[in-house]
Amino acid sequence: MNRFLDLFLAWLTVERGLSVNTRNAYSADLGRYLDYLEQLQREVADQILPSDIAAFLALERRRGLSPRSRSRLLSAIRMFHRFLLMERYATTNPSTLIESPQTIKKLPSFLSAAEVEVLLRATCGKKPEDIRDLAMLELLYATGLRVSELVNLKLREVNLEIGYLMTIGKGNKERLVPIGAVARQRVADYLEQVRCHQDPEQVNPILFLSRLGQAMTRQAFWNIIKKRALMAGIRTSISPHTLRHSFATHLLANGADLRSVQMMLGHADLSTTQIYTHVTRERLKQLHRDLHPRG
Repeated sequence: MNRFLDLFLAWLTVERGLSVNTRNAYSADLGRYLDYLEQLQREVADQILPSDIAAFLALERRRGLSPRSRSRLLSAIRMFHRFLLMERYATTNPSTLIESPQTIKKLPSFLSAAEVEVLLRATCGKKPEDIRDLAMLELLYATGLRVSELVNLKLREVNLEIGYLMTIGKGNKERLVPIGAVARQRVADYLEQVRCHQDPEQVNPILFLSRLGQAMTRQAFWNIIKKRALMAGIRTSISPHTLRHSFATHLLANGADLRSVQMMLGHADLSTTQIYTHVTRERLKQLHRDLHPRG
């Protein structure tokens, strides 16, 4: 069965346009699954039984895999078997009878508008790294970019005059995202005061550069936001995704429609964006409990 894995991964790349990270996750998950099938001596696809898949998921549960991770694992297995059926490597799909593990949806953590203001004020300063970090944080909060999209953003993809940027998200899908006036000014400050000295000939296509004039890694920016949060006195756990969550939550709380937020976040499925409506509802319930005399 292992011979079909490379074919499936190639199909994911060409037909589905999935990112390298997503493809690697499928490869790791399915590698364990196919190794298990090899132990069972399942040599062709039609020998695989629903009970084999159920037994494999039970084994992963005993190994400590969370319901969320097992649900992702089953999703990969289902897609693999659909591929085998579609390409006529199999005549049946044993995964259709397997139910997903019950998972509790974890609401995304976010900062309040006041906490965002505190974070941004703590980043102000005249040093080159202060100007750069503030521009990055302002842009992240203004657009809801993923951290990988932020650090890979190119100069030519940002139009400060019009107030839009173009980014390439998951599945190599392009999307346009508006940039607010404050973020546009902070990025302009960075370009005029910092970046022009780091890369005067504009040889490097990346917008935000490290102190050495190189493209920044995701981990480097992760460390920046952690440091700035500590400086701001924010004790809750914070990551680049926290600002993405804050962007979406604050938009919806202030009346933005779900479809527009979906487009700006680059979600392929509206149901992914709907998690933020749960956040705003929970926030309203908390306010009611805290403030209403009979809460």
